[in-house]
Amino acid sequence: MNAPIAHPPKVDLTPDAGTTPVMAQFLTAKASHPDAMLFFRMGDFYELFFDDAEKAAAALGIALTKRGKHKGEDIPMAGVPVHAMDGYLARLIRQGFKVAVCEQMEDPSEAKKRGSKAVVRRDVVRVVTPGTLTEDSLLDARGANRLAAVSVRKGKAAVAVVELSAGAVDSVACDLGDLASVLAAFRPSEVLVPDRLFGDETLKAALDGSGGVVQAIPSALGEPTGARDRVQRLYGVSALDGFGHFEEAEVSALGLIAAYLETTQAGKIPALAPPRRTGEVGHLAIDPSTRHSLEIDRTQRGERDGSLLHCIDRTVTSGGARALAERIARPLCDPALINANLDAVGWMVENRPLRRDLRDILKASSDVARATSRLALGRGGPRDLAAIRSGLLSAEAIGALFAASRNDPLAGPPARLQSALADLTLDADLSSLLADLREGLADEPSHLVRDGGFVQLGHRPELDAARALRDDSRRVIAELEARAIEESGVAFKVRHNAVLGYFLEATAKAAEPLMRAGPDSPFIHRQTLANQVRFTTVELSELDAKISQAGYRALAIETETFESWRREVAALAPRLQRVAEAIAELDAHAGLAEWAEEVGATRPMVDDGLCFFVEGGRHPVVEAAVKAQGNPYTPNDCRLSGDGQGGSRLSIVTGPNMAGKSTFLRQNALLVILAQAGAFVPARTMHLGVVDRLFSRVGAGDDLARGRSTFMMEMVETAAILSQATPRSFVVLDEIGRGTATYDGLAIAWATAEALHETNRARTLFATHYHELAQLEERLDHVSNLSMAAKEWNGDLVFLHEAVLGAADRSYGVQVARLAGVPPKVVARAKSVLEKLEKEKTSSASLNDLPLFAAAQPEPEPAGPSPVDLALADISPDDLSPREALEALYRLKALATDKA
Repeated sequence: MNAPIAHPPKVDLTPDAGTTPVMAQFLTAKASHPDAMLFFRMGDFYELFFDDAEKAAAALGIALTKRGKHKGEDIPMAGVPVHAMDGYLARLIRQGFKVAVCEQMEDPSEAKKRGSKAVVRRDVVRVVTPGTLTEDSLLDARGANRLAAVSVRKGKAAVAVVELSAGAVDSVACDLGDLASVLAAFRPSEVLVPDRLFGDETLKAALDGSGGVVQAIPSALGEPTGARDRVQRLYGVSALDGFGHFEEAEVSALGLIAAYLETTQAGKIPALAPPRRTGEVGHLAIDPSTRHSLEIDRTQRGERDGSLLHCIDRTVTSGGARALAERIARPLCDPALINANLDAVGWMVENRPLRRDLRDILKASSDVARATSRLALGRGGPRDLAAIRSGLLSAEAIGALFAASRNDPLAGPPARLQSALADLTLDADLSSLLADLREGLADEPSHLVRDGGFVQLGHRPELDAARALRDDSRRVIAELEARAIEESGVAFKVRHNAVLGYFLEATAKAAEPLMRAGPDSPFIHRQTLANQVRFTTVELSELDAKISQAGYRALAIETETFESWRREVAALAPRLQRVAEAIAELDAHAGLAEWAEEVGATRPMVDDGLCFFVEGGRHPVVEAAVKAQGNPYTPNDCRLSGDGQGGSRLSIVTGPNMAGKSTFLRQNALLVILAQAGAFVPARTMHLGVVDRLFSRVGAGDDLARGRSTFMMEMVETAAILSQATPRSFVVLDEIGRGTATYDGLAIAWATAEALHETNRARTLFATHYHELAQLEERLDHVSNLSMAAKEWNGDLVFLHEAVLGAADRSYGVQVARLAGVPPKVVARAKSVLEKLEKEKTSSASLNDLPLFAAAQPEPEPAGPSPVDLALADISPDDLSPREALEALYRLKALATDKA
């Protein structure tokens, strides 16, 4: 965990007597945000100066120039066009920069009224950071973008999380040891940490696994009294009691969030839902290394494609995709809540025609949550209003669709769906908003308010009048242009710019007669350029004033209308957020049902017992990949029981490499996640006693940056499992102890298996190549052996990918080496060495009295079969003609001579 480093500027950025008014304005804004890159609006560009310009030029690949001097030194400058800001902003944020956006707060014409030397008023309107993005162009539509804050008070930890783009807020109180799991589940883009906690090694490990940019924030902002005041101010309440009881650490973390939002949003109040104390609802704890190993929402390469989430996602809305991602990232531990979700998915599976109709409606819906958030922050546009309209129309259509089934007490939807449908019912205020937007908002509104044209004809009579004048004037201008051409004989074109307004323009050569005309000419000279000359007339000047007034009037009315709708949306934000959540929840349930039907998944039985019984289980991701290649997938059973009733507590899984041990282990861990997320599972049947913690130690990896080898990482993760696993946990371990010497490795694997069985008593799948561990079945009460079946056929190794009872008799490592392309001489040599070792090894009966076994030291062996041996092996005497036999004999003779 590295605290942000504030590098001092290369030059003194304090104003002096020679500083221009505009540069003084820049320096004042920069002084307020020294740790952010300042985008300073100047007309159609955002300009950057000094160090910011140099950093931006390097990061964005844009030109670095200079403008003026400051204290005798050239001022570096770089700029990006206003219309392209989002693209540049996204690149800077991805590289870890903060960006403060300083906007022009008035039109230049307004500044001129204060005097010719007056400077346009500017102010910082927001600070853009990884965790506070709201623009669609900067966000992943199907993924959440969260800001988290961590606090530790009196030995207790808490994490507060806000998704500013959708308005969701969560608060989790936890033990220090659980911080890593909590942060990994939320996957924040940015994490706020009180500066006093930097240097805490426990916290450092948790933050390293979060994946977010870590920002130091003054510890004083997390002091409980001040933090509580800031949270109350954020929500406009006098006490937090109405939201529930929050521990001191939770208030502190929420206060850090509130303080950061006050700074980054420049005083604008975001539309946030009340904080949910999600710590009160038990969630399956999954540490960062387990998430990485199981590829739950990202593969080990960091890609969404190929993950469990990508495999099962059949949602059709962005909000539904985010809801599904949250369910998969944070599965529940309460059987009642899990079964409520399973009821909803099951009902969707059974009601296929209604589900298909629902999904058709949802496809036409929009992202209400993010549109509401942007509008509440004053950052939205007409298309966000269109998204609100689309969402409310979908809510009405969904309510009508479910009306029939809701009236049938036997066939009606279960409680979870009923609750979502209730939130979709539009009250009087939402109905009024929908009516306004349906009547007044254009079908395809413009992106920006300043573009106008988004209010429908007939909605505002005074707007219609201003538009008529503006549009009719355009026709009049065309007529005036034709008359001017006819009267003058000059090929005029009517043009317009912000300085001159409307004017007549002609080429310099064509305008020569008019330039020689006397003062009585109706064509008044305005401006001469290199190749054009510009004129006006009294009539054109008068028309210009009318058109300008009509255009400004029309845009002003549209802007006023937009602001009225925006305020209405902001006032109704809590209700709109509930509508958005209900749409997302229905989409998530319907999507899971669609996937279940597609792959033949079934409903798991989930209770508070300690069993794990699976018949015909399948790895959802691997099965999809195998079937895409046109091959069948081999299902497998697994029976584990924490209390030893009906199954073993620990299964030792042996078998050759590539036979499917790792797939089998991960498959069963993923079935736990799916079941507790309220999804159907790819299996014939599944009975699961809820799991509190899931651990997966599968695969090899190192952490060289922290000085940890592959074996050290393996031991660190094993230590975490042995210290945290409980009788309700589920553990999958692969090849423990293989990264060190044989004696050490087998001893560690043996002791680890014993501890998991006797002390942790967790349901465990333990894959190993140490066949000696198979003897644990005889030594311990609740251990069983499983093996991944393989057989040799005509000298080839055939993997059956089937888990069967009993231990494997061998690992087939030499055969796998041959399949991998190891040179034949090396394979042959390995085979001969293996045969000698197997003949001379000591009896494994001494395992009961450590040391576990003694390996024989092999004597030097010949390098392998000779060329003569290999040539003889290729000869089939019965198939040779006399001439071929004679040639073969000569060939053998030559080989023997060469060898000698």
